[in-house]
Amino acid sequence: MSLKIGDIVPNFTAKDNHGEVFESQSVLGRKPLVIYFYPKDNTPGCTTEACSFRDQYEDFKDLGAEVIGISSDSVKSHNKFANKYKLPFVLLSDEDKKLRHLFGVRNNLFGLLPGRVTYVIDRNGVVIYIFDSVNAAKHIPKALEIVKELVL
Repeated sequence: MSLKIGDIVPNFTAKDNHGEVFESQSVLGRKPLVIYFYPKDNTPGCTTEACSFRDQYEDFKDLGAEVIGISSDSVKSHNKFANKYKLPFVLLSDEDKKLRHLFGVRNNLFGLLPGRVTYVIDRNGVVIYIFDSVNAAKHIPKALEIVKELVL
């Protein structure tokens, strides 16, 4: 499956960075969401991206949006990563890659690296924007711009 603009995000569950089961229905259809897939905890690009989302997190919250990061790292890895960089948002563990498959996130660099894709989802659970770029720094301003358009 591959989600496209206009699709409704199906409900899913995954373990968060605290080891708790996260159920998407707790946020889907209730508030705008920014769900970003990234390759790996503690790598330079992924750390830059996570810290940029952290630094702009209040801007997203002020617009009523929630940010969720997803990679195939373990719960333990996510917990260390979130604590080390003081990440205020949820990180979901996708070790079996079911969420990558559900969203249709492809690998980059000739299939060698897990893809870096950001989805902006409106308060009805509809995908309104997809940003697919290996450039980690560009995801945050673009996602914030789209969320601002949603609430204006």
